[in-house]
Amino acid sequence: MLKLYSYFRSSTSYRARIALNLKGMEYETVPVNLLKDEQRSEDYLKINPMGGVPALIDGDFVLSQSLAIINYIDNMKSEPSLAPGDYKDQAFVRQIALSIAEDIHPLINLKTQKYLSDHLGADEAAKKEWYIHWTTTGMAAVEKMIAGYGKAGNFVLGNKVSVADICLIPNMYSMRRFGVPLDAYPLCCAIERHCITLPEFIKAAPETQAEAPEDLEQIHGPNAPFLKQAA
Repeated sequence: MLKLYSYFRSSTSYRARIALNLKGMEYETVPVNLLKDEQRSEDYLKINPMGGVPALIDGDFVLSQSLAIINYIDNMKSEPSLAPGDYKDQAFVRQIALSIAEDIHPLINLKTQKYLSDHLGADEAAKKEWYIHWTTTGMAAVEKMIAGYGKAGNFVLGNKVSVADICLIPNMYSMRRFGVPLDAYPLCCAIERHCITLPEFIKAAPETQAEAPEDLEQIHGPNAPFLKQAA
């Protein structure tokens, strides 16, 4: 069985869990508590020298980086494809995924936030300003790209779930968690509202992970408050 090293609230881990669920793959989750620096332990660094999550173990093969993991499991099982459609569609959904995973996420993740406070003296207000700046500018571009491609529906690519949605939904979770206004991203919000009602996404949500605290704020998952507000 596949083994996934994961932190319940990590966006990158959330991506990997969604992908595994969409593929219908069985996997064991091994929690790695980032707030306790378990990702920097000697044992974990043997698994992933970069000291991040997720990490996937398949027999004697170890893989890190969420997009590499998604590509790997997409190739393990052909259906449903996580990069569906023709060659233009496939390139487009990867463009969206990379825009989120490579352009937005590295600037706002826990590692960056910790460096801002520990080495640059940033207080909580400054860190939030940093977070809001990079998420809003990045997501404005993502919204524009999705609108420009003209195929958005229940998913970024109409009625076909893809790696674009897999990266988008955890980023939307993060923005809601930090109180970022989302009115400027109607297409992304509509896709989010659909995706988080699907069992594969619910099973992957931070709120439904075994290690999640009982008092965790409900953002996604079966009790997502913004779904009730929109009803």
